[in-house]
Amino acid sequence: MNKLGNYITGNWIIGDGDGQTLYNAVTGESIGAASTKGLDFKSITDYARTVGNPALRKMTFHARGNMLKALALHLRNHLDKFYAISYQTGATKADSWVDIEGGIGNLFSNASLRRKFPDEVFCIDGESHNLSEHKTFMGTHILSPKEGVAIHINAFNFPVWGMLEKIAVNLLAGMPCIVKPATVTSYLTEAVVKEIIASKILPEGALQLVCGSAGDLLDHVTSQDVVTFTGSASTGLMLKSNPIILREAVPFNMEADSLNCIVMGEDVEPGMPEWDIFIKEIRKEMTLKAGQRCTGIRRIFVQENKMEDVWKAIGTSLSQTVIGNPLNTKVRMGSLAGQSQRKEVKEQVQKLLASSQIVYGSLDSVDVVDADGNKGAFMSPVLLMNENPFAATAAHEVEAFGPVSTIMPFKNLEEAVELSKLGKGSLCSTIVTADYKQARQYVIGAATHHGRILVLNNECAKESTGHGSPLPLLVHGGPGRAGGGEEMGGIRGVKPYLQRTALQGSPTTITAITNVYQPNAKGKDPGKHPFTKYFEELVIGDQIITEKRVITAEDIDKFADLSGDHFYAHIKTTDFTGTMFEQQVAHGYFIMSLAAGLFVDSYEKNPVLLNYGIDELRFTKPVYPGAEVYIRFTCKEKLPNDKRVVENPEDFKRGDDIEKGIVKWLVEFFDETDEITGVATILTMVARKI
Repeated sequence: MNKLGNYITGNWIIGDGDGQTLYNAVTGESIGAASTKGLDFKSITDYARTVGNPALRKMTFHARGNMLKALALHLRNHLDKFYAISYQTGATKADSWVDIEGGIGNLFSNASLRRKFPDEVFCIDGESHNLSEHKTFMGTHILSPKEGVAIHINAFNFPVWGMLEKIAVNLLAGMPCIVKPATVTSYLTEAVVKEIIASKILPEGALQLVCGSAGDLLDHVTSQDVVTFTGSASTGLMLKSNPIILREAVPFNMEADSLNCIVMGEDVEPGMPEWDIFIKEIRKEMTLKAGQRCTGIRRIFVQENKMEDVWKAIGTSLSQTVIGNPLNTKVRMGSLAGQSQRKEVKEQVQKLLASSQIVYGSLDSVDVVDADGNKGAFMSPVLLMNENPFAATAAHEVEAFGPVSTIMPFKNLEEAVELSKLGKGSLCSTIVTADYKQARQYVIGAATHHGRILVLNNECAKESTGHGSPLPLLVHGGPGRAGGGEEMGGIRGVKPYLQRTALQGSPTTITAITNVYQPNAKGKDPGKHPFTKYFEELVIGDQIITEKRVITAEDIDKFADLSGDHFYAHIKTTDFTGTMFEQQVAHGYFIMSLAAGLFVDSYEKNPVLLNYGIDELRFTKPVYPGAEVYIRFTCKEKLPNDKRVVENPEDFKRGDDIEKGIVKWLVEFFDETDEITGVATILTMVARKI
């Protein structure tokens, strides 16, 4: 029998013993076995910390991000292989697309996050703070990679996405990982990891894989490690209660299956686009991945006078879904991941039937195409109805992790909000409504119990990613029963793998440490105008102080005429009694424009390619006629700018072939009293010399 490999300590190792037999979910045939028996989990965690961690920590955020991008591009070349294996899990092409290409897309998305970080091994987190009267003592926060290992214990329903969305963030942060997929579908995870290791894109020790039991893995964690878990709440609680995890205060992020819900707004009636949207969303969520999604719709809330029309419409829609062999192009719903999953789902439905009735589907039979319904783990979609949801609470407590949902009535939207909360915490909820007031009422009322809320209507339905689709830039998680954790969410998903440290010292010292210029730090003589320097020649702290320029009333009048900004404060004949100003005041944007004229070296071509934008522009003191303005101009931060990769020559744009970077400059405006009148950060695109 073919046995899966465990990639540990730099080698592929087969576990001892027979291991757990793995089956083709469609045919029921044995396809292999998985075992971790005989593995030394202490040596596995030590290897990650001593080999993988130092290698990743030496890389900058940008190097790690480009590593993820390279990995995504590599995996995209092996899609056919992954799809062929994914069919054995019972997944259709659409199911597999979400898992495989959705996972690879997560790598791409997190790779692009490198632009949110400096080209450093650590980063500043948030604003800096002056802590002294004379501005010689300040504080800020930095984030640096932890010296441990991320341990990911994943669920069976998304063997690719579940791994890639988690490893993307720990690798970007600079931490290695150990992936422990759910055994029943681990053969697909193994196939992807084989390609990752073969690519040699990741440094050795950055990724290890164990297929089978986790053994005593969690007994070897330390305070520098991070553990994530996706699966049932009961298993998660057991793992989270590990004495070592509690003693060492190991961060533990849990994403548990939850009783997510969808609500039909009171305004939705038959014939409205939102009516069809509601029915379609439920069918999709019940049949995609055969309902095996942690975000799946388990509870359906509808106004009591529309109940019969809605459940009949859902039943009609479900009856049009072809179930069977995922390789058949007519099939729209495959099987569950295995016989054990089907058995468990049916057992959970039996619990629900104590207070509900089946209004569509069957537990005993299912019509399948091009397959054997008994040998494969096939199951009919089952729609239950609970007519008394406040008294009969099983639907808010028992989850059947398959194509099963329960429809329940409410009298008004206030009741719908309360019913949504009876799930005791969910990953997501959807309200379908064309009424903005109802949308607002539901969101405000239900937000405390949900990690994500989708407001679905005809305006966004065509482009909406749907109820059950977590996105890399938005948090995925939920309170209470859903686990109380969060993952993804852009840079939020990276931060759990970084240690936040408060850093105090003089502005000049903090500048030297962080390589980001801090206000009030000592500037450096650039030797020549900074705009004549190439990107790699610029030094953080390069600073010039410009000559002074007297502001006149005529200047202000001309700028008002040129810009069309005749706000009363800029008109000298205004009666300024009762205003914030003493007399005619210069436009803030005039001062900003004037600043550019003072600090720009414009006499000949130079490495500055273009102005890239302005951040954090503030006007802090009025500038009146007669004021003498000058500028302090300082190189604040340097960021690489990757050369654009163009697959189609027609997409090539002028400048794509120029090696360049982005430079941030701190611009401070002063008047004749040496008080700051404004501050901004401008960005320029600067050519590299090489």
